[in-house]
Amino acid sequence: MKSLNVNGVERQFAPDEMPGTVSDLLGRLNVTSSVAVVEIDGVIVRPEAFDHTPLTDGQTIELVRFVGGG
Repeated sequence: MKSLNVNGVERQFAPDEMPGTVSDLLGRLNVTSSVAVVEIDGVIVRPEAFDHTPLTDGQTIELVRFVGGG
């Protein structure tokens, strides 16, 4: 099994089901990339890099979503 720690929760994936990029992960989590800030191992990933930023086993990812309200 492979794993990613996403917002403090370890998520496990079979090797052939591991998300390959930030965009893949956001799609699996139903998070719209236009309203998300992504940090991988302490480094913020720019939205234009989501499609080609690879994910590897054991990384720590923080996702912050912007929501409207008032």
